Amino acid sequence: MAQTTSMPTTPTTPTTPTTPTTKILAIGTFPPGTDMQLVQDIVPTEVRETAQLYLEGKIDQWYSLQDRAGVAFILNVTDVSQAHGMLEALPLGKAHLMTFSPS
Repeated sequence: MAQTTSMPTTPTTPTTPTTPTTKILAIGTFPPGTDMQLVQDIVPTEVRETAQLYLEGKIDQWYSLQDRAGVAFILNVTDVSQAHGMLEALPLGKAHLMTFSPS
């Protein structure tokens, strides 16, 4: 009778499957010392351009922040740098009056 020996096994590290990014959450806030009167002057244009991005399907949802002045966007993009560029192109971003933290 033939004798069989089992080969030693090496433990494998389980891999965590990666989940594709389908949307990005971006929080827009005003830096300390922001001239809020200047912000108010720009808001009508900001709202129009934000609504246009929504109509184009680039913004899925947006909300105002409850604990401070600012906004939360859920963006239909998969790349943080793309999200940052899109938001910085809005009027408040161009005027450096709002900063965005995509995640």
